[in-house]
Amino acid sequence: MINRIVKMEFDPEKVNTFRELFAKQQELIRNFPGCLHLELWEHAASGNTWFTFSQWESETALEKYRQSPLFRETWAATKALFNAKPAAWTVQTAASL
Repeated sequence: MINRIVKMEFDPEKVNTFRELFAKQQELIRNFPGCLHLELWEHAASGNTWFTFSQWESETALEKYRQSPLFRETWAATKALFNAKPAAWTVQTAASL
């Protein structure tokens, strides 16, 4: 299992658009083969910085999602809302190492 954290910073006027997009897409992502868990986290102090935390069966499962029409559609709509370059990390718990 792997964990994926993605940091996204949005144009403040576009945060609600992102929230609506995530609400629409979250169950599709959660039900994608290989996705074990998905959460959305807000950095409350900033108001426009958000993180997704997801768990995947494997790097292969994550890559299949990243190559899917669902990801391409969702990411294209999300990217249009950014005001900074996103950052992503694939991490494991220390117990998994």
